[in-house]
Amino acid sequence: MSERTLILVKPDAVRRGLTGEVIRRIEAKGFAITRLEQRHISRDIAEQHYAEHADKPFYAGLVDFITSGPLVAMIVEGEGAVAGMRQLMGATNPLEAAPGSIRGDYATSIGENLVHGSDSIDNGEREIGLFFPDA
Repeated sequence: MSERTLILVKPDAVRRGLTGEVIRRIEAKGFAITRLEQRHISRDIAEQHYAEHADKPFYAGLVDFITSGPLVAMIVEGEGAVAGMRQLMGATNPLEAAPGSIRGDYATSIGENLVHGSDSIDNGEREIGLFFPDA
């Protein structure tokens, strides 16, 4: 069954020139990128995006980081896109991410871990709606 997920190439990856490598890996895995846009996101969108973490001590840092520079937002589609992209990205903590995953190969810290991917089909649709309201 084809699924959609939101993938963000975060500001640290954009700064380091890794956007093309992330896109290459997504396409090499066989997923389709159906929307792609580089932009700065507003604090309001960032707060909505990370709303489930609002009561956690790291929330303010997440919002500050994701709004610190341009990011690349994508809608990625394909069979098993949510689970497939999460595997391709690797564990949130780069020290636990498998070699060959994006975070395992390139991320330097848990706070700057290069990419975001939706964790479920429902969250994917919610997040896509925040970043691409007309999708």
